[in-house]
Amino acid sequence: MATHRISSLPIAISTSLCLPSKRRDYRLALPFTSLYGTRLLLKPFNLSCFVTKHHSSTTATVSLSLPTAKPERATSEKSPIWSARSIKSFAMAELEARKLKYPNTGTEALLMGILVEGTSHAAKFLRANGITLFKVREETVNLLGKSDMYFFSPEHPPLTEQAQKVLDWAVDEKLKSGESGEITTTYLLLGIWSEKESAGHKILATFGFNDEKAKELAKFLNNDIVLNYK
Repeated sequence: MATHRISSLPIAISTSLCLPSKRRDYRLALPFTSLYGTRLLLKPFNLSCFVTKHHSSTTATVSLSLPTAKPERATSEKSPIWSARSIKSFAMAELEARKLKYPNTGTEALLMGILVEGTSHAAKFLRANGITLFKVREETVNLLGKSDMYFFSPEHPPLTEQAQKVLDWAVDEKLKSGESGEITTTYLLLGIWSEKESAGHKILATFGFNDEKAKELAKFLNNDIVLNYK
């Protein structure tokens, strides 16, 4: 029997109806960490365990966080929540590190992740100032060099010390602000800029990003682009 493979990010398939419990439903199951393709499996599951119907609409709650060097935050209810855009930017950063076959996810990868996600205020600010994904990727290779063509990155390249400091800086600044809401991607970008010796900071500086632009961007720390699909 032929086996079909998918070479893309995991796909989530959902439905807005909760079917009777006696009927067996099937979902498309893909391992979360798979990036190079995997077998397609159809697994039975109970829809009522995953979705809740309210007034003919389906709602779902996903609790996700980013790595922290401060273990007490992992279980703290007071720790601020990362925005969906920030989480996606982080996931794209890991993917960019893998594309370049780097052993770690550094500040340069976090910067690329923001640009790959592309819809945040931080990403739009970068592009408005002439800082694009293509330029950052090219400058990353110029600065850090190419990896060995036979080297393969781990599925989740671990964060460099500087990249981890960026994430913790973002959380600390959010707590200091006293503002409610999520940690936006702008915190992530300014965290990269705060690490003066990091590759991400050097790349930003190469393309004209400076303290003045950082102050301008900081005005939107707790605001982000609102997408309207109506």
